[in-house]
Amino acid sequence: MSSDPWGRVDETGTVYVRTAEGEQVVGSWQAGSPEEALAYFERKYEGLVVEIGLLERRVKTTDLSSKDATTAIEHLRGQVDEHHAVGDLEALRKRLDALVATVDSRREERKAQRAKQTDEARHAKEALVTEAEELAQSDQWRSAGERLRALVDTWKGLPRLDRKSDDELWHRFSHARSAFSKRRKAHFAALDAQREEARKAKEKLVAEAESLSGSTDWGGTAARYRELMTEWKAAGRAQREAEDDLWNRFRGAQDVFFAARGEVFAERDAEQTENLKIKEELAAEAERLMPVTDLKAARAAFRALNERWEAVGHVPRDARPKVEGRMHAVERALQESEENEWRRTNPEARARAAGLTGQLQGAVDKLRTQIDAARTAGNNAKADKLAKELEGRQALLDQALKGLQEFGG
Repeated sequence: MSSDPWGRVDETGTVYVRTAEGEQVVGSWQAGSPEEALAYFERKYEGLVVEIGLLERRVKTTDLSSKDATTAIEHLRGQVDEHHAVGDLEALRKRLDALVATVDSRREERKAQRAKQTDEARHAKEALVTEAEELAQSDQWRSAGERLRALVDTWKGLPRLDRKSDDELWHRFSHARSAFSKRRKAHFAALDAQREEARKAKEKLVAEAESLSGSTDWGGTAARYRELMTEWKAAGRAQREAEDDLWNRFRGAQDVFFAARGEVFAERDAEQTENLKIKEELAAEAERLMPVTDLKAARAAFRALNERWEAVGHVPRDARPKVEGRMHAVERALQESEENEWRRTNPEARARAAGLTGQLQGAVDKLRTQIDAARTAGNNAKADKLAKELEGRQALLDQALKGLQEFGG
């Protein structure tokens, strides 16, 4: 019989392993010596030790699933419980029990981690849904559309929740995207319709602008072009390609008209500038008739100058008041000279002026006599009243005498 601390072989070749519950049969050995039998079953024990050690490392250092780890542990526990090895089987059981505890702990950790990740994913998806629903009401079509596409990519990168929760959130998320797409589509459809209406309206404006480009009604056509420009701005924008083409035609027609008008105005300005020089010379010649010494000759000379003046065309508008004012001043001076001469040489007017002067002189003399008489009689109140009347009559007399002098004496 042969033995060691953990097992023995009896005389029949039966191999035993010692456990806390007593000896357990390991197997039978008939092929060699008892020592060889023990050595064989001890090697089987060492094999279990190695396998358990490998499993311990896998559990600690890899992402081996709890299910696979548990299966491997039960497999090894079965081999230990079958007692087909000689060694400290209880120590192996304890290692396996400890490994079970480790696996259970890791399972709970992973479960808690998954719960945390799920909770984080739920909050993240709820935030995505909230933002998507806000964006669904936005009119910032480009930026909101780009942001919604980015939210989809973010959603795809998040873990799935339970089916019900995930489906509910996805339904809200998808509905928000659809609502935005529907609003955007309606907006651009309306915009396209507006642009088509703008294109039709601007086609008519272009047609009229082109029909006016050859007009020589400079003022009326320029005013109509200003009205067309106001209508153009009010019409809104057409599609980009049509807008550019229509604008080029619209501006081109105006350019043709205004270029032609500019040439005509340039010629007219040059002519009016020359006319201004002539009228300034005529005004200077008329001014040399002042002061009037020979009314008849001055009047004849002015008439001749005025005929030449009328024959000259227009002058620049800003210069017209000044040069015309010079001629008007000479004309007024001649008119005043004529009026003075008429008054001086008119016998009837002179006689009327002399008669009025005589009447006033008689009234003044009479008032003075009455004043002297009143004062001699001591009636000063009457004298003062007559004196005030005398002041008024004397003023009229002075004015009449001045007018009579204009008639020559």
